[in-house]
Parts: sequence; C-alpha cells; structure tokens
Amino acid sequence: MLDQLAAALLRYTDTHPGEGLFRTAIDRLAVLRSDHPKPPTHMISRPALCIVAQGAKWATFGGNRLEYRAGQALVVGVETPSTGQVFEASPGEPCLVLAFELDLAIVRSVAEGLDAPPRASGEPGRGVFVADFQGPLADCALRLVRLLDTPKAIPTLYPVIMREICYWLLTGPHGGDVARMTLANSPSQQVMNAISSLRARFRETVRIGELAAIAQISPSAFHRQFKALTSLTPLQYQKQLRLLEARRLMISSAVNVETASFQVGYESPSQFSREYVRMFGAPPKRDALKMQAMRRNDRAIASAGLMAEGR
Repeated sequence: MLDQLAAALLRYTDTHPGEGLFRTAIDRLAVLRSDHPKPPTHMISRPALCIVAQGAKWATFGGNRLEYRAGQALVVGVETPSTGQVFEASPGEPCLVLAFELDLAIVRSVAEGLDAPPRASGEPGRGVFVADFQGPLADCALRLVRLLDTPKAIPTLYPVIMREICYWLLTGPHGGDVARMTLANSPSQQVMNAISSLRARFRETVRIGELAAIAQISPSAFHRQFKALTSLTPLQYQKQLRLLEARRLMISSAVNVETASFQVGYESPSQFSREYVRMFGAPPKRDALKMQAMRRNDRAIASAGLMAEGR
C-alpha cells in the first residue's frame, strides 16, 4: 500500500512543474516533493497529518525533535511554532509527503458516534507525536490522492474519507492522544483555548495569570500543561510567534527591520535582532534579502516549467 501511495504522489507531482509544496484541488490538502535534502523551514504548525510515503523528515517543537519516515506520519493537534527539514531525498527517490489539516469538528463528530470513544486522561498529553500510518489509514491516504483525478467527486467523497481517517485515528493505538487534543471536554482543550488567546494577542504583554484563568487552572499547572502540549513555555511560544511574523513582514511586504520589530511588539530593535539571529541564524536584513532571492528563484523555476509545458 505504501508503494502505491508513493507511486500516486510521484505521478501527481510529475504533472506539475518544479518541486516543493503543491496545492491541490482539495482545500487544505497539499503534496510535498523534495528531490534533495532541504534547509530547515520555520513555520506555524496547525492541526494536521503529514504522511511520509517516501524519504524522511524531521521536525522540532521547542527542544523536542521528531523524525518520521516512509510509513509514518507526524500528527499535530495544536497550533505551535515549529521547524522542519527534509533530510532524506534524492532525484531517484524524492521525499514524498501528503499533508492535510485535521478538521477538529469532524474528529469530535466521529468520536461522539463511537460506542466506546477513547478516554482522555486527566492531564493534557503531547500535542504532537509520530504514528505508524499503515493498513486502513494508508488506504484512506491513497484514495485521497486518487480523488484528485476526479475533481467533481471531491465535494461528495472527501468528507467521507476524512471521517474514515478520523475513525481509524480514534480507534487506533493513539486514540487517547487524539482524544486529548481534540475533544471539547478534555483538559488539553482548556489549555488550547488559552493558546488561541495568546495567538491573537502575541504583540501584547500577556501575563501567565490571564492565560491560566482562561484555562481555568492555576498558573503553575498552566505552565506545566502548556509546555507538555507545545514543548515550549508560554514566553518562548510568544517570542517565536513574534519573530515568525516579523520575518513574514520583511520578506513579503519589504518592511524594514525597525518597523517589523515594533509591529510585532518589540520595544528594542537591538533585542529583536539578537533574538532573530538566535532563531534564524542570521541578522534580520541579511536573512530577509536571502529569503526574497530564494522566492524569486523559485518563481522563475516554476514559470520556466509552465512555459515548457506550454510548448
């Protein structure tokens, strides 16, 4: 089944120019193809499944590094800053990944219909973990990719396949972890409500006590449970959100360093620059110029591929 999934992803990417992230006709489903190992990518991870059909990747969440390779999936149940990298890929055997966002409403709906829904423990567990993706789950992933060949069937069949995926996740060996991350009455959801508030207010000075009150637990318990879910402290989480947003502003909108630092909540541009270097490995201006050049190069390659297809 895994070989069939890799072959299907390879066929799909062969019909599109370039490499990298391919958006598909299914909303929130993408295909990643890398013919070579890639530099690390910084991002905000959202609830999702990232299934490796060929090759290997790693992702770090705070100080927690997870490797996942063919036959495995990264399961993300919480919005959190992360760094990811393809480290096993070649032109002969490119890294092929099927990634799609998890609809938590569907997960909850499926859980409510189970005769014996998985039980979440009294403490929030991991917000991110690696799971085997074989058997029925691999069959669902293959059908998702094949569905791209019949776009008219997507509105009818995609929700059905997604419900099936949620069923196998909830009834599988990691059902308790999935329940903790997604069910409305679980302890993790209380902390996630506070995380959502922090995400919306990351430019502001937010006190732990305010967030703990949203989660309806003590500040010490909130700090512990927040780190269990995200592998970051609340302060580290907010800092990374600020730096990621500043980087986006400088790359996409050509905002200068000082303006970007103030727009994301920093009062000191020098402190901003120091923390930026620690996270991204280069000063803000140099890093932004490098990333802009890489984007222009990627667009040129994609444009050349489209022109070649037109011929």
